[in-house]
Amino acid sequence: LIGRLMFELPEEMGLIAIAVRQTQGKGRGGNVWLSPVGCALSTLHITIPLHSNLGQRIPFVQHLVSLAVVESVRSIPGYEEIDLRVKWPNDIYYSDLMKLGGVLVNSTLIETTFHILIGFGFNVNNSNPTICINDLITKYNKEEGTKLKALTADCLIARTVTVLERLIDVFQEKGPNGVLPSYYKYWVHSGKQVRLRDEEGPIAWIVGIDDYGFLQVHEEGKGVESVHPDGNSFDMLRNLIVPK
Repeated sequence: LIGRLMFELPEEMGLIAIAVRQTQGKGRGGNVWLSPVGCALSTLHITIPLHSNLGQRIPFVQHLVSLAVVESVRSIPGYEEIDLRVKWPNDIYYSDLMKLGGVLVNSTLIETTFHILIGFGFNVNNSNPTICINDLITKYNKEEGTKLKALTADCLIARTVTVLERLIDVFQEKGPNGVLPSYYKYWVHSGKQVRLRDEEGPIAWIVGIDDYGFLQVHEEGKGVESVHPDGNSFDMLRNLIVPK
């Protein structure tokens, strides 16, 4: 439905589809995405001019969306320490322990405009299949003696879209350096060591992401190289980057 509508509407009109439940959720690389009731589930349509800062660095869109999801919670007064984080290239994590959300971006270039469909889903009020944001809030209240209220999926979808609009504006004005400090503040990879290709492969250190959104790793004796997100699988549990 949204794929048909997005070319019919005026460019200045926003378009978002929100589901209470998905029956055919898709993840990256054809993976199945489970979508029980309690998830925040939506597909957002945005347009980005090709000849703009973000239009020249389209892989950054998924990073901006992941950051927007995290900031939708952590920018609420009192909720700054809820341990929601970003995992490169497109996952939302509880600390570096457990996935609770993901982002999937599809882009179509028509003349000089990118039409981008952003699918994002994250667990708000469903403890299964992994963990959810309200579980983290309950845990934080117990540990810190606070009384933070549970959040709702529709509130967080609205906040995510609002934050994303701001992040896109900042990126268009200042480029990657306008958003990377916030991204690094919340990402799970700082100073992490990984092995490349297989469990006996060379050791590398994660440095950051480059101007186009690709992961930069430093392999001893070889300097810094970039790793492309679509061609590599990042196994957090084994600290392993493997070409698919």
